[in-house]
Amino acid sequence: MNDEHLLISIAVLGGTGKEGKGLAYRWARAGYHVFIGSRDAEKAKAAANEVREMLGDGVSVNGLGNLEAAKEANIVVLSVPYSAHRSTLESVKEELKGKILVDVTVPLVPPKVSTVQMPAAGSAAQEAQEIVGEGVEVCAAFQNISHEHLLDNSNVECDVLITGTSKNARAEVVKLVEAAGLTGWDAGPIENSVVVEGLTSVLIGINKKYGSTHAGIKITGAKK
Repeated sequence: MNDEHLLISIAVLGGTGKEGKGLAYRWARAGYHVFIGSRDAEKAKAAANEVREMLGDGVSVNGLGNLEAAKEANIVVLSVPYSAHRSTLESVKEELKGKILVDVTVPLVPPKVSTVQMPAAGSAAQEAQEIVGEGVEVCAAFQNISHEHLLDNSNVECDVLITGTSKNARAEVVKLVEAAGLTGWDAGPIENSVVVEGLTSVLIGINKKYGSTHAGIKITGAKK
């Protein structure tokens, strides 16, 4: 394990869902302290137990309520359905001050989930910034990664685009992406999150049309 990772703790709010649990699995495997958060602390504990069983001894994964998980962590990741986006953020925003919030949320509005539908703020990430205030660095990332890629040890061909409120915050999230075994790209300011989030609906439509389950994106013509 990387000693640097051991100094950083990550809370995955909504970590009982497939995407959140996959991210928790990847970061715990990389050596981070991981807190899985949920509105139901017992569900969070069950999800944490599942991840520990998958990885074996020597990993740090614990389940807590969302508020407690956000309080304990240095970096908070929000992975909830858009319908729970605002209420979850409002319930934990006091514990986010001075931290980085990584918003994985996509503003999907059933039943037309393959049609791009953005909120009045411009994107879910920009809406999150409005809710939590200027004392929190907000980044958007992981919207275009299928959970099917995360809960195993195979290489993932899909890249991750990261937008956010500052270069420093985006650089920190790039490190998280790479620790998860993925390739991350700084995609610019948080205003660009409208494109990143919107791509998810496009990819859902491609999956439906072509019979796939995990279409993704790959950046070409540039070198890391």
